[in-house]
Amino acid sequence: MQDMAALGSWIEFAVRWLHVITGIAWIGSSFYFIALDLGLHRDRNLASGADGEEWQVHGGGFYHIQKYLVAPGNMPDDLVWFKWESYATWLSGFAMLVLVYYLGADLFLVDPAVMDLPVWAAIVISLLSLSVGWLAYDFVCKSAFGENNTRLMIFLFGVLVVMAWGYAQVFSGRAALLHLGAFTASIMTANVFFIIMPNQRIVVKDLQEGRVPDAKYGKIAKQRSTHNNYLTLPVLFMMLSNHYPLAFASEYNWIIASLVFLMGVTIRHFFNSMHARRGTPYWTWAVTAVLFLIVAWLSTAGLDDDAEVEGAEVTGAALKYAEAEGFSEVYDVVLGRCSMCHAQQPGWEGILKAPRGIHLETEADVARNARLIYLQAGLTHAMPPANVSYMEDAERAKIRRWFRAASDG
Repeated sequence: MQDMAALGSWIEFAVRWLHVITGIAWIGSSFYFIALDLGLHRDRNLASGADGEEWQVHGGGFYHIQKYLVAPGNMPDDLVWFKWESYATWLSGFAMLVLVYYLGADLFLVDPAVMDLPVWAAIVISLLSLSVGWLAYDFVCKSAFGENNTRLMIFLFGVLVVMAWGYAQVFSGRAALLHLGAFTASIMTANVFFIIMPNQRIVVKDLQEGRVPDAKYGKIAKQRSTHNNYLTLPVLFMMLSNHYPLAFASEYNWIIASLVFLMGVTIRHFFNSMHARRGTPYWTWAVTAVLFLIVAWLSTAGLDDDAEVEGAEVTGAALKYAEAEGFSEVYDVVLGRCSMCHAQQPGWEGILKAPRGIHLETEADVARNARLIYLQAGLTHAMPPANVSYMEDAERAKIRRWFRAASDG
């Protein structure tokens, strides 16, 4: 590796890849088992005493699947548990949170225009919000209020709206939506770790020791699994939102996030109804489309075309890049090759907001985004895309010399 910036980028790449792989495995198994459970034929008298059955075909073979509300008469020796997909997804996701938002807090987590927090305070708020959220949710689920699942889901939606607004008042837009996704994903994984798996272990132990398991454990696990099912699609949106400034950099990003949760409900309701053979409620797609159009409108609502770019003082970790040899030359390069897109009011046709929400108009902008400029335009040719602004090799060399001079200084 040529330098630590490149090494760090590859570590981030590896962790992100792991996160995607484990996330696919978790979501895939979750969606499959929800669909399987809803689609079971329960109108048949099965000699085995099973609650329901289904025949499926896949990969050139046929599968005969039966579900027992508690367990079969004889506990099989080889029992497959689905848990590591969830745990590995959360652990790799938290590692990404540390690598990108904690180690890069000055760039991605803290936005002085939103709330001028010291890095340590922002990280503490992040960690507390993720843990306290689960505790509050779990308490409500276990209370008398949580016995009505519809009422509980409406309450949970209200909590998510409040959290969306709260994160938007504290963190950068990018971090706000990402944290809302992490907040929700933490609840989902905690459901698996603290509720679903322990309840299943109790049932298995009772069977192994000759006791009749209490059916309440399966009922509780089913409730949490259903919550996870409806939360999955919004979480995916939040995790991908950092690539789309129209979602996270809007003044109304917290409303956008709230509406996305409703879209997740309408989409899952369609598939859950279809799998349960309760019909195909196509109206849910109309509702989803309307919600999406509202989201698209909100993303550009309230823009001020007459807003002027204001300079900002270069402080903190960015100061060494602004003071490094070659900064003035690099600043000129960035203004000439990058700022037509990375601006408060982009000048490139078809671009409404700066890609990734990154502005490169002032000296402070360039200094704060030094590492990204180095990786995207100095070390690689990722930017400008297709080299549409004709950045020359000599200019990329200036970026490399400047960044390395600052890093070595």
